[in-house]
Amino acid sequence: MKVKEKKWIRFRIYVVAAFFLLGFGTIFTRAYQLQVIERDSLRDTAESGIIGTTKLPPERGTIYDREKNELALTVQVGSVFAHPGQIKEKSKAARELARILSEKEPAIFALLKSDRSFIWIKRKIPPTLTQQVADLKIDGIGVTTEVRRYYPGREIAAHLIGFAGADNQGLEGLEKKYDGPLTGPQHRLVRMRDALGRPFAINRPAPSGQGTHHLILTIDKAIQYKAQQSLRTAVTKARAKGGHCLVVDPETGEILAMAVVPEFNPNQFSKYKPDQWRNRTVTDCFEPGSTIKAFLLSAALEESVVTPHSEFYCEDGEYTVGGRVVHDTHKHGKLSVSDIIVRSSNIGAIKIGQTLGYAKFCNYLNQFGFGRKTEVDLLGEREGFIREPREAKKIDQATLFFGQGMTTTSLQLTMAMAAIANGGELMRPFVVKKIVDESGRLIKETRPKVVRRVISVNTAKKVIAVLEGVVGSEGTAVKAAIYGFRVAGKTGTSQKVDPETKRYSMSKYVASFVGFAPADRPRLVISVVIDEPKGVAYGGLVAGPVFREVGSWSLNHLRVNPQSDLLAMSEAKPENRPLDTFQDVTKNPASPALAEIADQLQEGLVPDFRGMGMREVLKKGRSVGLEVFLEGSGLAVNQIPDAGSPIDSVRTVKVSFNPPG
Repeated sequence: MKVKEKKWIRFRIYVVAAFFLLGFGTIFTRAYQLQVIERDSLRDTAESGIIGTTKLPPERGTIYDREKNELALTVQVGSVFAHPGQIKEKSKAARELARILSEKEPAIFALLKSDRSFIWIKRKIPPTLTQQVADLKIDGIGVTTEVRRYYPGREIAAHLIGFAGADNQGLEGLEKKYDGPLTGPQHRLVRMRDALGRPFAINRPAPSGQGTHHLILTIDKAIQYKAQQSLRTAVTKARAKGGHCLVVDPETGEILAMAVVPEFNPNQFSKYKPDQWRNRTVTDCFEPGSTIKAFLLSAALEESVVTPHSEFYCEDGEYTVGGRVVHDTHKHGKLSVSDIIVRSSNIGAIKIGQTLGYAKFCNYLNQFGFGRKTEVDLLGEREGFIREPREAKKIDQATLFFGQGMTTTSLQLTMAMAAIANGGELMRPFVVKKIVDESGRLIKETRPKVVRRVISVNTAKKVIAVLEGVVGSEGTAVKAAIYGFRVAGKTGTSQKVDPETKRYSMSKYVASFVGFAPADRPRLVISVVIDEPKGVAYGGLVAGPVFREVGSWSLNHLRVNPQSDLLAMSEAKPENRPLDTFQDVTKNPASPALAEIADQLQEGLVPDFRGMGMREVLKKGRSVGLEVFLEGSGLAVNQIPDAGSPIDSVRTVKVSFNPPG
């Protein structure tokens, strides 16, 4: 064979080999593409033809109070589904299902006529109903088990906990804030289908993913219940728009109760307006009124510009500042700093504030936590407002010293008072104590945190001594006293701004009291805010009794013993007992402050209009046949003739008003 022929044969072999190599390479590349690169997408495409998947709501972790009482948990319920193509007698099936599920037959019949391969008939119903549906044994109708959120305490701590939606997703409160940790693994309902798309088998594979986590709160369910009960009663009695009550441990910042009225039931949250879901203790701002005087006193003592015994002339009840006249409820001459706080003199507070200085006071308010978020682990917290020194006119500066012209939240006010109670340290509030997994293993723990020291221990002791006088026989919060315990606190009554006129309303007020007990070793700080009480609007009268009830019950619940010497003193002198009724107040002549909180006199006598707004005075006066003449603005402070005069001999009454202190 010639050399030339050999080369040609070799060339043909190379060409054939190249074709084979190219072919095998193409096959290998395509196989790699299909089996490795596009494996998942092709598998999904194949499975979509024979497998239908419906996602079911995931389980959620349980929310407990501090004693491991369940506040929110997941329960099993049943759901009914259908494969419309497999149902032969749709009309009969619709009739049977409507009877069991209490639904309208036409609505169910319309679902059964659907051309879809899978539909839900009704979800999250009692297991007894799903069993009745299963007993029908209708081809194409099936039942499965799902989970839903349940709140055994109904309204208890509802605004704090919030609620979860139909698919078990957190929508409000802690349920939304901690939706990630609370959400458990996803469940699926898998349906096998034939070539015509008809399902022939259904199963539920085991879920995968993160296990369920649980929340352990700082809330005490028993204290929470008492706070809500007392607050609800007070709001109803005062015919108020609403209210909130907070109970906090001043040493740790743990929130033991967070009550809000109006209430709602999270098991049926859709039946309530969204406005009723709001946790007003952190979302609503209000002017604190005279409660701010406790922090004015703290700042002035810390800066050593006054002592508790320093005296100021209170201008006999009228003081002109920046072209405006500021009034006191009662005319006062010289008062000590202690008496200014105890008797809640606005003019005295202005004099203390002017001695301290507006800028310094603003700085102390910021240090106490006003005008900034507390960083509590809740959604929707607001900052409040304090006017900057460069923007404040003289009258703005003056009104700040008695708590008007600024805003705060209940939580800010409570934590600021807690700083006085614990010796001067501002604590960070929190409601979630621990996050644990299904086996109880600790995932995360919140520990008490000191934000900053605001005042010295010595200053705090001086302030506490003065605030005890507020609850004494000469103070404005007689009805906040707790039998057997030393109590300290401060009342507040502030006017609200009318959203239409942009001016202070003459009939809408916020009544508040914030205090702590026992005063010498505080275990609880309690704030009570009543929004727009009708009639008498003084904080000591409207909010004080809630503090007393919640405080007395909670101290007993926490096994804090009363002081034996105080008990003995009260037994020996019954007049030293806290006053429990309005009648007790009217019968006790020991203190001029008691006259401010009298409710009403017996029928047949001229009513006591003191503490009422103008509209209430006119309405009540006309209801008993009196012609009423009004003088001034604010709350009623004086009347001629006096309350208790025989109404048969009176035709007209003159009522004088002053802004509340």
